[in-house]
Amino acid sequence: MQNILKITVCLAALYTFVGAKEAEVPDVDHLALASMMVYDGKFVKAYAELEEAKNTDKNLDMSKYYTIRSVIAMRQQNHTQAIDDLKKAVEATKVKVYKAPEPVKEKRKHLFSLASEPKKVVVSTEPPFDGEKIRREELQKLYSHLSQESYKAERYLDTIKYLDLQGAAGRDEAAEYMLRADCYWKANDKAAAVDILSKGAQAFGSDQSLLKQKFYYYTELGLYQEAIVSAKAYMKRSAPNAKEYMALAQMLIAAGQREEAISLLEETKMLFPTDGQVNLLLGHMYMKEGMEFTTAGLFEEASYYEHKYVKEAAEVYRRVGLTPHALYLNSQIADKVEKLKQKIAIYVDREEYENIIGLIDALERYKMLDDDNIRYAVAYAYYMARDYEEAEKQLKLITDDELFSKATIIRKNIEKCQNDSMECI
Repeated sequence: MQNILKITVCLAALYTFVGAKEAEVPDVDHLALASMMVYDGKFVKAYAELEEAKNTDKNLDMSKYYTIRSVIAMRQQNHTQAIDDLKKAVEATKVKVYKAPEPVKEKRKHLFSLASEPKKVVVSTEPPFDGEKIRREELQKLYSHLSQESYKAERYLDTIKYLDLQGAAGRDEAAEYMLRADCYWKANDKAAAVDILSKGAQAFGSDQSLLKQKFYYYTELGLYQEAIVSAKAYMKRSAPNAKEYMALAQMLIAAGQREEAISLLEETKMLFPTDGQVNLLLGHMYMKEGMEFTTAGLFEEASYYEHKYVKEAAEVYRRVGLTPHALYLNSQIADKVEKLKQKIAIYVDREEYENIIGLIDALERYKMLDDDNIRYAVAYAYYMARDYEEAEKQLKLITDDELFSKATIIRKNIEKCQNDSMECI
């Protein structure tokens, strides 16, 4: 009985000692606290924790310290500071000593184990610790951030340098080649930009974006033949949309290949029959060929799918002399001001001056007489309708120098007509 009591007291003392040890407050991990502050967006407090860590920890992980500082700078869009801290993190990571984690000791389930209990041999499935592999991975992440921040800071050649330092990770996506090309282009090395796109297109044969960008670069450089080759190669690989077909057509036009451009646009029209812009561009091409009636029909067809083109359709019908149809289309224009402007032009063509005078209330309502061109047309209509008093009234209000000179001629004619009515027969 006494032996059992002694054992109980010893156990109680042991548990009290262990509990006291566990109750001790551990050292503060200021870097961990700083990371939490950054996550919560409390950057001032995060900086304070970092400085506390620097002042109190003689074995401070400087790689982690500068990495956290760079994250704060990145979150605050301070790209220059982020680059500076990332560079220091790189240098610290290069000399950092990586230690394998301490093995986890298995806790004893019982204070006393039976002597007969066999020991279990646990075979670890974890790969062997590789500090250099961890270093490479951390450096790759830092170089990735450096390339991003350098681009944001418009340090384009540095962006390329840090992409290269990432090794294979900096070349494993087509987007990496696109970024390099963009950097060379912005650094005014156009040849290198085009060359890197060619290399990217070879490395990623199924990606269309690289050929598409190459096509745009050639266009901007005015190298239309090369642009056409790139565009056609791109179209073979992808399913281009109407805008891309039209872009190629415009390049063919710029390269002087008008017939090929028209042929391509006719093909585009069949592929995208409801795209009004295709009809509009094709209509402009036929207009340059003198085929105005064809143009008018294409513009009207475009207005079926995109109502904003009805004004252009009406204008072409006015020019070719089909004014009744022009007036019909004009009646469908939603913008009242544009509708009235075009209607005046149609009435002038038809010499229907009384109809122009009939629009005077609407013109005043929409304050369109503030435009001297409109006021001159109205004054001329009054003159032709022999309402000289009203014509004179409108002409006096014109301030535009060129129109004022024309108005002066009409006013002289009015004076002649008033002095001798035979002058105006």
